[in-house]
Amino acid sequence: MKHLRFSFDPISPFAYLAFERLPQVLEGLSYSVRYEPILLAGLLQHWGQKGPAEILPKRDWTYRQVLWLGHSLQLPLQMPAAHPFNPLALLRLLLATAPAGGTPNRWACEQVLHHVWRGGVDAGDATRLEALSQRLAPQRDAASAEVKDELKAATAAAAARGLFGVPTVEVDGKLFWGLDGLPMLSAYLRGEPWFDGPDWAAVSAIPAAAQRKH
Repeated sequence: MKHLRFSFDPISPFAYLAFERLPQVLEGLSYSVRYEPILLAGLLQHWGQKGPAEILPKRDWTYRQVLWLGHSLQLPLQMPAAHPFNPLALLRLLLATAPAGGTPNRWACEQVLHHVWRGGVDAGDATRLEALSQRLAPQRDAASAEVKDELKAATAAAAARGLFGVPTVEVDGKLFWGLDGLPMLSAYLRGEPWFDGPDWAAVSAIPAAAQRKH
């Protein structure tokens, strides 16, 4: 059995789409999945990146693309009333559904992702957040220092392992990033010989001929 870690932030529409697609991609395989909420903004800060929504033309393209992807994959997807939004309350709520040091189950993750990406409403609306919390019945106080520290630690640990974006699936020390990384993940798990060749590791040794000045 392969043990996968699915790292995500509900702010990402690609995380939602990949979450919905994952069972189909893994069909017929023996696996377990650990769902890990992390803060995308923390990864971006770590690597000195801007998010797609912080670059205006890229923001428009990203929203159009994910709406198309939802349509083409026949998955319900509506943009929330405002995006980007602050996902901290949702991330902490997810962690609070698990005991200390644990991670949320798939059902809890599904509830949060549907809260954001279905219905086209405000993901941060206080009334909706309260209803979501009642539905999830967290084991711990989502506003506690313990939960806040767990989220910080999980995000920092993810960056230390080389994660730079969400969603990312980790297995056997390999990272598969994004919705479009899922077919590659499936090929690896099904024993595609390419992964035993030199190409996976060789890219890290390619020198940079030029670097952009900041």
